[in-house]
Amino acid sequence: MFRRLLVFVLLATLAACSTPPPPAPTDAADEEGFSRNTAVSVAMREWRMFGSRVNDDAPGSRLPLTEDEMPDRQEGLWQRVGNYWATGQNAGTRASYWTGKTDESGAVFPAEEADSFAWSAGFISFIMRVSGAGPGFAYSPSHSTYINAAWRQASGDTSRWRIVAQRPALYAPKLGDLICTGRDNSAGITYDELPARFPGHCDIVVAVRPGMLSVVGGNVSAAVTMKHVPITSDGLLVTAGGMLVDDRYPWFVVLQVLYEH
Repeated sequence: MFRRLLVFVLLATLAACSTPPPPAPTDAADEEGFSRNTAVSVAMREWRMFGSRVNDDAPGSRLPLTEDEMPDRQEGLWQRVGNYWATGQNAGTRASYWTGKTDESGAVFPAEEADSFAWSAGFISFIMRVSGAGPGFAYSPSHSTYINAAWRQASGDTSRWRIVAQRPALYAPKLGDLICTGRDNSAGITYDELPARFPGHCDIVVAVRPGMLSVVGGNVSAAVTMKHVPITSDGLLVTAGGMLVDDRYPWFVVLQVLYEH
């Protein structure tokens, strides 16, 4: 087992340091179809790979991490982030060459520039790709790209996507769905402002329990991290009056993922 792991790390390192285009992404679940269980299992596997970290603090409540404290800059994990980019993005795009600490040319970028290579949307794209979404997902380094695609699907403007935007007050997230929030100057964005370009973040639902969701997302404290999100007795992220249950995160849209099984 250790020898296989060592070979994997060495191969990932060589791939991350080379500059040729990454191979065209493949859909690992093609034979089984687009699977909810696969998506959740992949998210949980990656979460464990990063040390099973949990962060239930409000955004910005923790001190900034130093480079030595950033998991995605550590050996074995920065290459793993590179795998998210190479697999989750369309081959040949600029982002498909990135890793947790190198840019498209293979040069190491300073830790203080990490926001320019934020990989949370790359992580979601990776999960959708390996779970078998195929051409039905808008793979992108920006969450707003696939949120807007899901909004267009919900509006009837298109039928090509396997994601449908739902209002949090009307739709209870299920396993494998995505819940999304705006961040920075777009923290207060609402469903009615879609479509729009904005900085955001989405997590995938990995467990649904009475009163609580467990969700996993990438690039949270520079890692794949779990958080726990309160829900109403009906499973909603907001009350009937539109008030948020979770005052840490203004969840403004749920992306219902149309899995085949």
